[in-house]
Amino acid sequence: MWAKRGGIFLAKGIVIGAPRSGSGKTVITLGLLAAFRRRGTVVAPAKTGPDYIDPAFLGRAALRDAVNLDPWSMSPARLKSLAATQATGADLLLVEGVMGLFDGAVDNTGSTADLAELLELPVVLVVDSERQSQSVAPLVAGFANWRPGVRVAGVILNRVATTKHERMLVDALSATGIACLGAIPRDAALVVPERHLGLVLPGEVTAFEAFIDNAAETIGNFIDLDRLLSLAAPIAEGDAPPQPLRPLGQHIAIARDDAFAFLYPHLLDGWRAMGAELSFFSPLADQAPSAGSDAVFLPGGYPELHGEKLAAAGVFKAGLIAARDRDALIYGECGGFMVLGETLVDKAGQGHAMAGLLPVTTRIDRPKRILGYRRLVHAGDLPWPGRLHGHEFHYSSAKQSRLTPLFAATDARGDALPPMGAVIGRVMGSYAHVVDAA
Repeated sequence: MWAKRGGIFLAKGIVIGAPRSGSGKTVITLGLLAAFRRRGTVVAPAKTGPDYIDPAFLGRAALRDAVNLDPWSMSPARLKSLAATQATGADLLLVEGVMGLFDGAVDNTGSTADLAELLELPVVLVVDSERQSQSVAPLVAGFANWRPGVRVAGVILNRVATTKHERMLVDALSATGIACLGAIPRDAALVVPERHLGLVLPGEVTAFEAFIDNAAETIGNFIDLDRLLSLAAPIAEGDAPPQPLRPLGQHIAIARDDAFAFLYPHLLDGWRAMGAELSFFSPLADQAPSAGSDAVFLPGGYPELHGEKLAAAGVFKAGLIAARDRDALIYGECGGFMVLGETLVDKAGQGHAMAGLLPVTTRIDRPKRILGYRRLVHAGDLPWPGRLHGHEFHYSSAKQSRLTPLFAATDARGDALPPMGAVIGRVMGSYAHVVDAA
């Protein structure tokens, strides 16, 4: 699906939203990606908001890397540029929304609707039809008419019980004038396992390819794919993007495995574009960061699930100490911050010795969920602007000695939060995931 504008052919795009979380956006988006791929349609996947796990699933289904489009943390210019770049060479940009369509940060911005309006893309609303019949019509009409700049172009009915139930829903929707693109029957096989931070990683789903095949078959059978494609709108040409966050060093060694899986592709792409060399290593395989690196990045992930293995990773920990001793910048986010500490206490209350570069103990045996967008002002040696946008999402907590914090922080509304993280020389980290400059 291409549109011609000013002599240039542009891919089209569409956003998959829902009235609330848990409606089935992720599974339906996965099924759409795989079903279109079966037909030879090239679809570029994207995820609204600061999500790490859903993009991993979307990329596996599309056989094409997904990108995050975060309308709170990223500037409009960044979003438009990322969307246009991601859509390059594709027939369709398919964007999975986050939470309910109009749900955003505590300052009432950053919603899926905000992104759809900015990119001028129509929304297909996934409605969980369980325990509902004719009331679906005022529900959909309310979402469609709530904001003039947001166009709800179609509806997918999910978890439909019977053919009779489907008829009742479709008949009611006819009064709205909004296209019903299909009805997905209730199916226990179309559920992705979850854990404390959300979905599990794709590699942890038993028979993941079979799951995707089933989703593609179901979506292909029950959704009018041609009609959905016809609703898509052209992706606007991206202006010159703002400067990306500067690389942490000229050669950045980045931890990447199941314990350190939370990386934003736009950051890595920006660092490469600015000439940085990136190398990757696996702490779970007891690999050390490259001895030639002048920066080490430990991203977030699930180190609490691998405490014993990380504690035994002597080569990895010696490599971090060597990096510190040669004055490399060592930066850890969330799970990476936990591993830079002295001890990690797992869910069972068992303590595991970590790298010991920061006098911090983290524990998840007393879980408390902390999440939200963060406005950050940093006091470390990071080569980034002083003011940053990021987010926080974790169940563990940190106890640390008196140290210089890495960030002064507020929430999205600007309300003050306790200082975050710790800095000793060029070793630093916090629970914050940095997304972009403020």
